[in-house]
Amino acid sequence: MTATAAADGTDRSDFRTVLVAGTKTGVTTAGGVVAFLLLARLLPVGMFRQGVLTLVVLAAGTAVSFLPARWIAARRTEGIAGATAAGLWGTVVFMAIDIILLRPVKAYPWTWDAIGGGSSWWYLPIWWMLGTFLAWMGAIVTAGQSARGEPTVARMAGTVLIGTVIAVSIARFAGLSFTLPFEAGIGYTVILTLAGIVTLARKS
Repeated sequence: MTATAAADGTDRSDFRTVLVAGTKTGVTTAGGVVAFLLLARLLPVGMFRQGVLTLVVLAAGTAVSFLPARWIAARRTEGIAGATAAGLWGTVVFMAIDIILLRPVKAYPWTWDAIGGGSSWWYLPIWWMLGTFLAWMGAIVTAGQSARGEPTVARMAGTVLIGTVIAVSIARFAGLSFTLPFEAGIGYTVILTLAGIVTLARKS
């Protein structure tokens, strides 16, 4: 998206753009999942592996949160809605990749399936909701940032990631003992949500 279009407040929320952006989001999600699974199997157990997997989680979270808004050029209500729709379509695309490619090769550890009694359907609805929510929050933050200048993924994600590091550090100091990638994912979602709420409060 050009700076001129951004300055004009142009939202590219047409059906084709939403589908293309959503498809790219789904493929990006699948890439992050595959990278996580491969690294989890190849790297030796320890803090180094946890650190690498945490970086993958944060990178994937940043991508699915802010790239739909970037591709849609979310500036106003229609753009926010379009980016959110792209996020939802991205979860559907990932579901297709998951069922067609990842499930047949047993990409996930058995404990992942055991949670749902051997079925993959326990987590797909959760991902539909989470993927859509992240894209929605990312679009709100993007639209808010556009009022103060050209929004860039690095600028917006940087604030959220710093907040995530602080939140995870506080959680660890308080004695929480979940795995670091899980804590980072939860922390990222919470901080992104707070960023979205703050953005809405500033515009009201």
